[in-house]
Amino acid sequence: MALQHIVTQIDGDSPGQRFELVRYKCGPDSAPTKIFLQAGLHADEQPGMMVLHHFLDLLETADAAGQLAAQFVVMPMVNPIGMGQIQFHTHRGRYNPVNGINYNRRWPNVMALLGDAEIADLAVRLSPDDGAANRQLVRRVVAACLARQTPVTAVDKLRLEVMRETYDSDMVFDLHCDDEALNHIFIVPQLMPAFQDLADWMGAAAVLTAEDSGGGSFDEVWPGFWLQLVRRYPDKAIADVPFAATLEYRGLADVNDSVNRQDAHNLVGFFRARGFITGDKNAPPPQPKTTAPAAKPLAATEILRVTSSGVLAYQVRLGDMVQSGDVIAYLVALDGPQAYRARTPITAGTSGQVISLRSIKYVWPGCSIAKIAGDHLLPNRQGYLLED
Repeated sequence: MALQHIVTQIDGDSPGQRFELVRYKCGPDSAPTKIFLQAGLHADEQPGMMVLHHFLDLLETADAAGQLAAQFVVMPMVNPIGMGQIQFHTHRGRYNPVNGINYNRRWPNVMALLGDAEIADLAVRLSPDDGAANRQLVRRVVAACLARQTPVTAVDKLRLEVMRETYDSDMVFDLHCDDEALNHIFIVPQLMPAFQDLADWMGAAAVLTAEDSGGGSFDEVWPGFWLQLVRRYPDKAIADVPFAATLEYRGLADVNDSVNRQDAHNLVGFFRARGFITGDKNAPPPQPKTTAPAAKPLAATEILRVTSSGVLAYQVRLGDMVQSGDVIAYLVALDGPQAYRARTPITAGTSGQVISLRSIKYVWPGCSIAKIAGDHLLPNRQGYLLED
């Protein structure tokens, strides 16, 4: 199937307002595996968009050569609403301006969308020993559930469109970036170490795991739903948790044509090694050039914050290994008796690798200034584990 360009109109919240949601589809309709990739859910994060720009070229080339063994669906910019948030020559795009909610928070809990009758019916109809049949049954139930939803706001309409595309996907990739950062991945722990190869291909500095990070992020929608199924119906054969992950491609400024082209090649390498994109049958499977660290709990990653305003003077760089108590930055005071003279040290509360920093050096109370990926669970890292 040639690369299809599909545009869906999303009605806005004000008169005359429309948004175009673009997707590309490629690969045989009869393929046993469906793979979904999106970027720009946080519309101010463009590295993933550039990665998928190059990925689409590679996908089209592989399709023309008859090498696609899976169906691919790609939404290179999944949040056209956020793309329009330009104010005073600055693009925003991370928060819904209507209510201030992060576009990647509070995604629907699918189990909560199902009716009591559907949940009871599944208990009767799910097989104790046929996981494949159960997968199809559950997907039909979810499809019917999503079909009857009646979203009101433009954001809810957009979210429902994405969910209707992803409910039957076997793999879901959500491409993001941090502020200033090294490549890293967010994923549920049940999918590791089975997807260590993805981390290797991506060149991830860290793989951070949480079954529920507390924010209702998009990458947890489908794994979370299937994990709920497993626990609700322990005597039924529930298929494996579908793959979903957030891939963080460096930082906001890392929209780089050659670097992001290589990122796209690395994604294709992963899909080739997995057999979803085929090649020379006589050639050995491709191998990644890097070996990523083993996965660590997200609750072991410190999000270091400041408690007062000032200007940051960093003492570390991305990738540095630090020990608990090391000075990460000094905060230069901007008021008080020692204004513009005092330097207050901000120290690490754990040992690990610095995987993200802040690009804007003026900070105020509550601002995060670094992520340190450590090995030991931190007592204060419970419940909501994400940055806002």
